Amino acid sequence: MPMNNNILHISNGSRVKVAEIPVLGYDGFRATTLELMSDKARHCVSYFAYPCGEGLRLMMCIADDNAHDILVFACDVEKGAKLASAASECLALERYEREIHENWGLEFEGHPWYKPVRDFMPKKYKFFQMEGEELHEVGVGPVHAGVIEPGHFRFICNGEDVLHLEIQLGWQHRGTEHLMLEKKRLIERVLLAEGIAGDTSVSHSTAFATVWESLCGFKPSEEVLWARTLAAELERMANHTGDLGAICGDVAYQLGAAVYGRLRTPIVNFSQRWCGNRLGKGNVRPAYAPYAFTEELKQQLLSDLAAYERDFLEMCDKVQHFPSVLSRLDRTGVVSTEQAESIGAVGMAAKCAGICRDTRASHPYGVYGSLDVQPVVKNTGDVLARTELRIDEVKQSLAIVRSLLEKMPSFDGASAGSASGSVRSASGSVRSAGSPAGESFAIALTEGWRGEICHCAITGADGELVAYKIKDPSFHNWMALALAVRGNEISDFPICNKSFNLSYCGHDL
Repeated sequence: MPMNNNILHISNGSRVKVAEIPVLGYDGFRATTLELMSDKARHCVSYFAYPCGEGLRLMMCIADDNAHDILVFACDVEKGAKLASAASECLALERYEREIHENWGLEFEGHPWYKPVRDFMPKKYKFFQMEGEELHEVGVGPVHAGVIEPGHFRFICNGEDVLHLEIQLGWQHRGTEHLMLEKKRLIERVLLAEGIAGDTSVSHSTAFATVWESLCGFKPSEEVLWARTLAAELERMANHTGDLGAICGDVAYQLGAAVYGRLRTPIVNFSQRWCGNRLGKGNVRPAYAPYAFTEELKQQLLSDLAAYERDFLEMCDKVQHFPSVLSRLDRTGVVSTEQAESIGAVGMAAKCAGICRDTRASHPYGVYGSLDVQPVVKNTGDVLARTELRIDEVKQSLAIVRSLLEKMPSFDGASAGSASGSVRSASGSVRSAGSPAGESFAIALTEGWRGEICHCAITGADGELVAYKIKDPSFHNWMALALAVRGNEISDFPICNKSFNLSYCGHDL
């Protein structure tokens, strides 16, 4: 198959005219997808449908981590069409096809399992069942005994051993993608992006800002990219540190829970000092950096990091050598390399199963291209690997942040970008990045602390959004949790769950 004639190669953060995207017949679209996905260096970053003419257009976006580009092609189909499932041969596509079916009514014949992605109706849905005198079911949620988002977990157990876990989400379905089209003011769309997953507000808003700037033909300044990169690494450190405390709490190691919980605080408090919000909300805006990073902030952060690092390393040494902790983490909740590859896992779930998949390295954005980020990769796929990955990524982030501080640009109110003349003056006044180009497609990948984030936008002839697609890493990785608990005791579920710490709202949108 002459694939080069059927595929558009673009880079992360770029814009192309919709007319440049090859449109294939469905048979060719499916065959091209399967051929591309047979290469382990490639994975699907987005696959969605949107209204086009009298029918629907399928958009396929596949990242090539070796070539560092994104392969884009499309297919026009009639509404209500019945199509041969690609997921029947490539499991990583199964949730994308389920979502398209749920949103637009297309039928994918031969699909492995048509179950709801978000539009869940408990009274009508039949959960997966197994028969046997010694088997029993355990239902957990959607209301949980703590401050946690809603999700339902249905276990099938033989005694204490978990044979199967079915996870049903959708309780947080807010219609975010539809609201991106409905809301016309840029600030409203920025706030929607920040709220996709509140603990990942920096990485999601960076993806949105990148898409918007690309649509407007705007190139942000080095100081803007620098600030976004710094904020993203602080977000990574804060969440990994908090998760380490939660993991310690779930194995009853209270010293670790207390110390890591305390150590998260100065990181999020620094974000509040910088931008007024502990989760970094408000710190990323299209075209400009809202809050200058001063010499005073630099010295404060260096001081905070010095105190943080001393206690963090001491606590990590205890965790990594304490037998009662290791016995709970080692070989618990294993996801094999083959399983992770088959479901298209990203982020921690992929890297802990031996898959080198980190957008900061493979499709760099911000100033990551000058930082030579080496992805942290583990091979055992268990809770211990996901714990050690967090430790190693925090150490890496410490080095990245210090490197960024050494090369801190001057936030003097100078131009924040080019091409469309957006300027952040000393008084703080801001002009926009300009207007989005008509009939265009833009895509942005960022590496949130959970893993790969993807935002895609398509504009009509007037430059207004006609489609906006969001993918949080949890969209891929909830299936990894379901696989991880098989063969474990049900009492191990909390620690397995916490080792992934996936987002309900990021999945549900």
